[in-house]
Amino acid sequence: KNKSFLVKYVSSDKFTNEFVNSLHAGKIENFKNKYLQADMLIIDDIQFLAGKERTQEQFFHVFNALYQNNKQIILSSDRPPKAIATLEERLRSRFEGGMIADISAPDLETRLAILKTKAAQKELTLDEEILNYVASHIQTNIRELEGALNRILAFYTIHNNLPSLDQTKKILGSIITTPKKITNHKNILKAVSEFYDISPGDLLAKCRKKEIAWPRQIAMYLMRTELNSSYPFIGERFGGRDHTTVIYAYKKVRVEINNSETIQRELNLIKERLYNEDF
Repeated sequence: KNKSFLVKYVSSDKFTNEFVNSLHAGKIENFKNKYLQADMLIIDDIQFLAGKERTQEQFFHVFNALYQNNKQIILSSDRPPKAIATLEERLRSRFEGGMIADISAPDLETRLAILKTKAAQKELTLDEEILNYVASHIQTNIRELEGALNRILAFYTIHNNLPSLDQTKKILGSIITTPKKITNHKNILKAVSEFYDISPGDLLAKCRKKEIAWPRQIAMYLMRTELNSSYPFIGERFGGRDHTTVIYAYKKVRVEINNSETIQRELNLIKERLYNEDF
């Protein structure tokens, strides 16, 4: 291991807060130098820089300086660069110029391994049936796995005793994945528009720009697959469009899903919003 190799990890929120604080304190150079020292910079949830123009500008300069010095930059996001609305085009092009890897949800074995590691770090020794219950019911979000362990730890701290399986079910009742709820056309429009950071009205308008057309096709596809709505009915929901337009959208999205793991992930994230959030 190279002990002189400096890795800096930061969330986009912390990066933004540090920038704002340094701006108010008149210490922008100190802020930039802190990150320019890194041999590897890791920024989590980069999508939250969207809409923050001054922070994006500073990050652009840091990114360029590190890149020109052959440093490593790793960014994580819950969506591909093209789906991050209000992100400066110069940043988007740089993000897309790197290697984009889709990280799918961990399988059961991986979730169990993560739980055991996190539990050991918290000095918790949990029964296998409890670990299996948590890993089986929290399937997509590692943060929720850790949140579940924190709840169990809180129970242990208060009662000086580890919970039984029945007690664990009660403790985790509000975060365990619930059965798939019934949705509707309005909720699909809302989930899709929020994911792509546009308005539901944009989806219904006549605009043909790619950043609007693709989300519209996704919404049409979901109305067909999730609600089994007819093509003519979906067309009517989208401002009286012809049913052939809906058929084209459905087929196009289906092809993209089959050819792209990124699109699959995109669609799964939208469905997660659709069924797990309170609309």
